[in-house]
Amino acid sequence: MEKNGNNRKLRVCVATCNRADYSKLAPIMCGIKTEPEFFELDVVVLGSHLIDDYGNTYRMIEQDDFDINTRLHTIVRGEDEAAMVESVGLALVKLPDVLNRLKPDIMIVHGDRFDALALATSAALMNIRILHIEGGEVSGTIDDSIRHAITKLAHYHVCCTRSAEQHLISMCEDHDRILLAGCPSYDKLLCAKNKDYMSIIRMWLGDDVKPKDYIVALQHPVTTDIKHSIKMFELTLDALISFNKRTLVLFPNIDAGSKEMVRVMRKKGIEHHPNFRAVKHVPFEQFIQLVAHAGCVIGNSSCGVREVGAFGTPVINLGTRQIGRETGENVLHVRDADTQDKILQALHLQFGKQYPCSKIYGDGNAVPRILKFLKSIDLQEPLQKKFCFPPVKDNISQDIDHILETLSALAVDLGGTNLRVAIVSMKGEIVKKYTQFNPKTYEERINLILQMCVEAAAEAVKLNCRILGVGISTGGRVNPREGVVLHSTKLIQEWNSVDLRTPLSDTLHLPVWVDNDGNCAAMAERKFGQGKGLENFVTFITGTGIGGGIIHQHELIHGSSFCAAELGHLVVSLDGPDCSCGSHGCIEAYASGMALQKEAKKLHDEDLLLVEGMSVPKDEAVGALHLIQAAKLGNVKAQSILRTAGKALGLGVVNILHTVNPSLVILSGVLASHYIHTVKDVIRQQALSSVQNVDVVVSDLVDPALLGAASMVLDYTTRRIY
Repeated sequence: MEKNGNNRKLRVCVATCNRADYSKLAPIMCGIKTEPEFFELDVVVLGSHLIDDYGNTYRMIEQDDFDINTRLHTIVRGEDEAAMVESVGLALVKLPDVLNRLKPDIMIVHGDRFDALALATSAALMNIRILHIEGGEVSGTIDDSIRHAITKLAHYHVCCTRSAEQHLISMCEDHDRILLAGCPSYDKLLCAKNKDYMSIIRMWLGDDVKPKDYIVALQHPVTTDIKHSIKMFELTLDALISFNKRTLVLFPNIDAGSKEMVRVMRKKGIEHHPNFRAVKHVPFEQFIQLVAHAGCVIGNSSCGVREVGAFGTPVINLGTRQIGRETGENVLHVRDADTQDKILQALHLQFGKQYPCSKIYGDGNAVPRILKFLKSIDLQEPLQKKFCFPPVKDNISQDIDHILETLSALAVDLGGTNLRVAIVSMKGEIVKKYTQFNPKTYEERINLILQMCVEAAAEAVKLNCRILGVGISTGGRVNPREGVVLHSTKLIQEWNSVDLRTPLSDTLHLPVWVDNDGNCAAMAERKFGQGKGLENFVTFITGTGIGGGIIHQHELIHGSSFCAAELGHLVVSLDGPDCSCGSHGCIEAYASGMALQKEAKKLHDEDLLLVEGMSVPKDEAVGALHLIQAAKLGNVKAQSILRTAGKALGLGVVNILHTVNPSLVILSGVLASHYIHTVKDVIRQQALSSVQNVDVVVSDLVDPALLGAASMVLDYTTRRIY
């Protein structure tokens, strides 16, 4: 019978280095063994399988009735970086003799271990075809580099997920030599029906332990940051001691740093602690039952983010060792496991939960696909690889910091008098606010903004707020695309052609958004206020000046030269008073705080402002609030000025109703409540009947400028998936 383009069986060498890769390779070995008419199987055992301190796990291969063809002692003890390098070198010295003797057609190599790199290097240099299992995945530490290096050496690839397949393709691997099979271990996991799991739990954890009431912990050193990973292991053990649940702790693997981790275990008395059972190795079939019925699995082993998902058991993945791995919803990441409290909170969140079972890594039919793939290999084909360049899919995951931290923005409000910075939460709560007088010169102002933002960002860490970016609200005309103030109001001097984005972004290393204060008020209403969910509405700000913003089809209107919604400069009278913009009869010339202050001073100079019950201290400047107070106390002239101001604003609102036809008009700012009734009267008298029913309301937001600045950050940054 013709097989593989030849008239002989395919000679397959399976090389296994440790307990973890054997759990993935054993199902394939069983499949090969059941089809002797197609395959000849040689088994090579090396690495930590042959070391007593790591459980002499080669014995489980013998117990599974496999003939071990070759045993290679390749580990140089020391458990540090140099020992890993020397172990690779020792394997490279010993492997050529073995491969010359066995002469396999194909070698099956698994994963991302340094031993596997030695195997792949030897086979590639000796022109032996390599089938790599679990290529294309993404994780942390040196494992990523080793895995991808093996991918470049391998001729055929068996991957477990669709994303891994796409990663392999994007790494230029030939699509025709990639098999999306799923993880071979899932063939065992998904048919694990051991009804006597209680005896396994009792054997490893004690007679008094119940299902879902214990923890399995499996943590390895991170070879690219050994010192930190040892500290993280200490914190994990401290958290587990505090959590006070029975825990099965497996010893770490042989990577650099494992000796130090074992010392930490012994220093804390884990091997003799009544709540802990510390073991070197658990047979895979029993390990399956232990994690399937655990209340939680914690650590940084790949089995936590991969195999455990098959049972829906909650997992806490610590640190960066598995960063980038695809996970089911059962996995909670604690990427910065830098405090015992953070790990302890993760335990409280996860322990005892039950999640849906995940089949991200397999459907239980990987081995039949792999055997079929092996049979299709044509040994007459050249070994030379082909290349292509497709895109890579993004990965989605979950992080403990998104649960424990408050996603927030730094909001900056540049007013004519005050400079304010606030930490604003996603819900629109002002967590903390800082206020200083706004300096008169550019140099002083930009330095103060940077200083206040740096201080607020530092304080945010203490307040457990994660700052996503900086939003700036300022008067005048702004180019929001570039983050530049083009022309400011006269209230803010030396503030034209000012790039605010660059210095802030360079200092804080955060994205920065800048916009006009009127636009910011509209965005605040859209996210937090009465404009929430509305497609079209307009906001008028009534403060020192008059501004506003227009939301049309859920988007803010900026205009072709960023001059849209200059609502304060709508002209409502051809022969009205002078405006600060140089024109006449603008709404701002009638209804702004500056205009009312001007009128109040006039009345005061003519002794026509004060009425009974009123006084103005000598050291206090006369302002708009005195005019309002006088009107409330019956001053007819003050009432007339306010009525005229309200009518001017009302005419402006009518013009907007006739121009953009919004469904709501929101009056914002300190003067809004004093104008609302007059504005409604003007609409009834002057507006077309088709828009007279449009509602006009007073904003209920306390600080629209700061909230609007924050909303720019919170809207844009949270559109991305973390």
